[in-house]
Amino acid sequence: MKRIDSIIRPQNLDQVKEHLAAVGVHALTVTEVRGFGRQKGHSEVYRGTEYAVDFVPKVMLTIIVPDDRVHDIVEAIMASARTGKMGDGKIFVTPLDEVVRIRTGERGDAAI
Repeated sequence: MKRIDSIIRPQNLDQVKEHLAAVGVHALTVTEVRGFGRQKGHSEVYRGTEYAVDFVPKVMLTIIVPDDRVHDIVEAIMASARTGKMGDGKIFVTPLDEVVRIRTGERGDAAI
């Protein structure tokens, strides 16, 4: 099993969700996050005063999948979240040792 965490632009969430549904993703977790990478934040002007926004708002999607589904899901996220501009985001794929469904006690792939 793998855990796929992808950090994307908030405005791309609906499009990414549609692409994921099209490849058979039926469950995911969405978290509003803030951070910066190469963008280093940005400046905004409010009432004539410029101020720095150090952390850029993003959305993090977390999806737990069997190993054989990782490629299709990563490709779906990339295809729907890519604008070609700095700040499109990142995808992290990490192995999971175990998943347990609390309600039934199911473990492994059955718990996904």
